Amino acid sequence: MANSIKGQQDILTKLNIHVLNPMQEEAISVIKTTTNTIILSPTGTGKTLAFLLPIIKILDPNCNEVQALIIVPSRELAIQIEQVVRTMGSGFKVNAVYGGRPMSKDKMEIKHVPSILIGTPGRIADHFGNERFSKKNIKILILDEFDKSLEDGFELEMREIINQLPHINKRVLTSATQSVKIPDFVRLDQPTTINYLREKIFSKLEVKSVLSSSKSKLPALLDLIGYLGNQNGIIFCNLRSSIDQVSSFLDRNELNHGCFSGGMEQKDRERSLIKFRNGTNLILIATDLASRGLDIPELKFIIHYELPRSEDEFVHRNGRTARVDSKGTAYVLKGESEDLPEYVKKASFVDISKKSNIKSPFWETLFISGGRKDKISKGDIAGLFFKQGNITKDQLGTIELKQDCAFVAVPKIIADSLVEKLNNTRLKKKKVRITIL
Repeated sequence: MANSIKGQQDILTKLNIHVLNPMQEEAISVIKTTTNTIILSPTGTGKTLAFLLPIIKILDPNCNEVQALIIVPSRELAIQIEQVVRTMGSGFKVNAVYGGRPMSKDKMEIKHVPSILIGTPGRIADHFGNERFSKKNIKILILDEFDKSLEDGFELEMREIINQLPHINKRVLTSATQSVKIPDFVRLDQPTTINYLREKIFSKLEVKSVLSSSKSKLPALLDLIGYLGNQNGIIFCNLRSSIDQVSSFLDRNELNHGCFSGGMEQKDRERSLIKFRNGTNLILIATDLASRGLDIPELKFIIHYELPRSEDEFVHRNGRTARVDSKGTAYVLKGESEDLPEYVKKASFVDISKKSNIKSPFWETLFISGGRKDKISKGDIAGLFFKQGNITKDQLGTIELKQDCAFVAVPKIIADSLVEKLNNTRLKKKKVRITIL
């Protein structure tokens, strides 16, 4: 294994990153020399890489046990970090474990013990309780989005996990929120805090209000979508019932969209994100679960169909747009008799009477029944579509490769004919089904 371990420069080249940002540079040097570190930085600024690069340097290539534990509040964040580690090609084995998928899958994957284990509190506690691997070599603990994973609902599990880790000599906590009390059981003595929250340039984010003239906000939402035209964005709701209501309304008005909430099956949540990322759906209707820790593209807008319960969540939602150097707008839908909280009152009202032309999305998503475990690569998939599908480079959209399947974006107008040509063909040695998702 030792020969296959990659250095930082090799990893950055593989990720196609030419230069680290100031927060990442500072975090790497602090984590290297400090026992306890807190990284506070806005969503989308690269916190994942900021802690992964230094911890990979510390791992022992000759140790065949779990050495670094990364605890995250959501399944999507677990999957996303696992994906980043794999793309880095560091030479260390990584696995993500989380609720919402069969325990048998976890057991199978961690039989060959990973150096880096990522997981949600409930699933990690379960593996710990059943002693499925040794904990004595876990020296590094990362709590990513710790303000969420240390919330009351997770506290018992978090306490139980951390109390079983006596040999931790490095802790890193990350968040995009400042005011969080860290419980004593985390044992975070004299941490060094790296705070880049003040660096967020809010001038690039505009907050605007849209007035609903009827009791229901749905007609105003439809007018706003018509005004925005073919741009990608998230409509935030507080309740799953509100998501269902908005989704049915958009269906009736023949507007493509996806949904995302904690009440959905894990598979459906993942597929909804895939279709949003690759442009099959330009709109995602979501709860606050989508306000952070998700790998989704730069958004032109977000809409607060319902305002969140706290200013913190308002900031997190808004952090999905106007990221780094881009501009973006957060629209607040104001009900007829709704009072807006103080932090929204300065938002100027916008006239949305001018309509844009909404076209049907260009992309469609195809499902392929083979993945990484079948030794299939993105290059193999691209080759199949170019050679047997006879498509051009411009007609091949995003390819997402999973362990047992893959998803490919292709132009809607040729999706059916591609399915006809390619279904039941061979990829590597496997005969694969190809269907429209």
